[in-house]
Amino acid sequence: MSYQIHRCTGNSAAEYLILSSGLGGHASFWKPQIEALMRYFHVLSYDQEGCHADSALLPEEYAITDLTKQLIEIIKLERIQQFHFMGHAIGGFIGAELAVLISSAETKLLSLTCINSWDEVDPHTQKCFEARIHLLKSAGAEAYVRAQGLFLYPPAWISENHKHLNILENVQLEDFPPAPNVLKRIEAAQKFRINEQHIQALQYCQLHFIANQDDFLVPVHKSSDLKNALGHGQLSILASGAHASTVTEPELLNKTMLQFFQNHFFKSGFLIALSE
Repeated sequence: MSYQIHRCTGNSAAEYLILSSGLGGHASFWKPQIEALMRYFHVLSYDQEGCHADSALLPEEYAITDLTKQLIEIIKLERIQQFHFMGHAIGGFIGAELAVLISSAETKLLSLTCINSWDEVDPHTQKCFEARIHLLKSAGAEAYVRAQGLFLYPPAWISENHKHLNILENVQLEDFPPAPNVLKRIEAAQKFRINEQHIQALQYCQLHFIANQDDFLVPVHKSSDLKNALGHGQLSILASGAHASTVTEPELLNKTMLQFFQNHFFKSGFLIALSE
């Protein structure tokens, strides 16, 4: 299991914040957030299983529950008793499933932040997944990776950062996981549904839903649907940034994340460092 703990720079007794990425599965997805978050938390980021070139093949029947059990092993190994959780897309599903699996244990989930997640897959998102599956099966990894940016980033950002994006894509291709793993992870995302167990497990947890108005992959209304399904929480809608706003709008996203913690968990003055 590959994971890193970035210790809080100002408080050795700080609470833990676990970051879980989306379909790509890499801890590096959160790089633009780490410095801002570790001012206030011990930040744990990790690579989801099956997401590297040298990964073993995932089991034939694979679901979000399996991804969650991997994380539970890390939590046990580090003896983390209570923590906040932040997930992007399927990372949010892992957080919801985690709440169910630890509900009878000593470990406590303090808050769950879901970025561009959903309660159940939208027909538009389903079509996007089908296009990506077809590309991978019929044209291979390079076609899949080169097209990926169209689903993740705003057009203007791609225009301005196309050289950097090409470098990132080349790196992804060098470490592209076995195609069956990618397909099984997509299938797990397609099948996930918020159910009564999630609702019950999260009823006393502070919830934050962040959505991007211009997200092409996951329509913005899906975060509202997720909030409605779970029955409570704060919804923050950002005007721009698209699906991967962690990369395209890091400063705005980081401030939005931290404002939630300011409102629910910290005394006034918590965000002073953000304006410095």
